[in-house]
Amino acid sequence: MSAPAPAFWSILPLAAGVKLLTHDANGLAAFDKPAGVLSHPNARADEPRSLLTCRYSEDEQAFFWDDAAGRPQRLWLLNRLDGATSGVILVAGTEELARTIKLEFAKKKVRKVYHALVFGKPSERIALWRDLLAVHKQGGQVRTRATAGNIPAATHFQFLKHHQGTFSTSLVRLEPHTGRSHQLRVQCAKRHLPIVGDQTYGDFGLNRAFAKTTGSKRLFLHSHETSFTYEFAGRSHAFKAVAPLPAEFNATY
Repeated sequence: MSAPAPAFWSILPLAAGVKLLTHDANGLAAFDKPAGVLSHPNARADEPRSLLTCRYSEDEQAFFWDDAAGRPQRLWLLNRLDGATSGVILVAGTEELARTIKLEFAKKKVRKVYHALVFGKPSERIALWRDLLAVHKQGGQVRTRATAGNIPAATHFQFLKHHQGTFSTSLVRLEPHTGRSHQLRVQCAKRHLPIVGDQTYGDFGLNRAFAKTTGSKRLFLHSHETSFTYEFAGRSHAFKAVAPLPAEFNATY
């Protein structure tokens, strides 16, 4: 199957606020997903608030719809973000390319960088966080703990800036070297740097006060950059997508 024509990317049934960041000639593309938009629908009722507002096959891990001319279309989802997390999310226009890129993820060849707004001020500017996590399901949802676990997690941490106003907050850069469920949120919380708006692992009192003062209840975690090199059609291709930091991350409170 050939890569989608350039016009394909301008007529997708995207959810409100979803923006195309970049795409290459092979059909690999990146979107900027707003907080509150699902990576994909879990049920028909979720379709209006998912990345693409159409049907989704969990077996194929692909969206499917008919275009204006009645022709069937497909778009393969390559990675997922929690609904509350914003930023870079990848898709592929062909199944062959999707298999190729998913193999890069499996081989841990994909570099991902996140930005987070946390409560408090770090004591270190740069650090490599290493933890043993415990991941389990609770009430049908995944929950992760940074104690009594045996699943290794590593994240490169960098302090970017601090603001002291009504709240003490810091903007930090997080580059995970492993991809554990809720890894960044749990590792931040363990170091007394809970991510602002984290309703599961964060500081609930500070979250309530922050939401009351600012009107924002979002999780302040953003997938800022994704980059890697992949082999396809006999050639090597470099790919990089950067999602600008949402304005609320730089607001002062």
